[in-house]
Amino acid sequence: MNFPSKLIEEAVSEVAKLPGIGKKSALRIVLHMLKRPEKDVQNLATALVAVRTKTQYCKQCHNISDDELCGVCLSTKRDRSILCVVQDSRDVLAIENTGQFNGLYHVLGGIISPLEGISPSDLNIESLLSRLQSNTEVKEIILALSPTMEGDTTSFYLQKKLKPFGVKTSTIARGIPIGGDLEYADEITLGRSIVSRINYD
Repeated sequence: MNFPSKLIEEAVSEVAKLPGIGKKSALRIVLHMLKRPEKDVQNLATALVAVRTKTQYCKQCHNISDDELCGVCLSTKRDRSILCVVQDSRDVLAIENTGQFNGLYHVLGGIISPLEGISPSDLNIESLLSRLQSNTEVKEIILALSPTMEGDTTSFYLQKKLKPFGVKTSTIARGIPIGGDLEYADEITLGRSIVSRINYD
């Protein structure tokens, strides 16, 4: 790809490093920014730098936060008897957007993956156990991890670690999405849907 300017080439190269953005998309973004008022571009640059330099991780749940404790952990309206364990902050956002969960979270910061060199010691598991030792309010822990081999391995490991605490441990239901056709579902998903069936009230 030939560029009319070295500055544009450098900008395209940097934007193309973002996930899901190729060189052509990066060029469109850079050319779009050239047409925007200078103040808009400065605001974008300032916001991106602030995200990298000023955000931190909640010292209790490890979710992304502006302060030492995130808004969820600080809220007095949350149900402190239920703790939802997730892989990363994107999962917290996804669950929060459902409006169906009102408990607290614990972000592991990944899942166990020997192939990628990620062991239990690389995750926020010890802080989860410490959190349970110092907090007798927690009555249930929901393991909301991806239904993959790595996710299941992590869930199995956590179940063993959590057993001595005597709290109820559950996992999110897995099955056929609403609007989906059975004939297009893979065998594992369909099988789990049948095993995890629910009764009509």
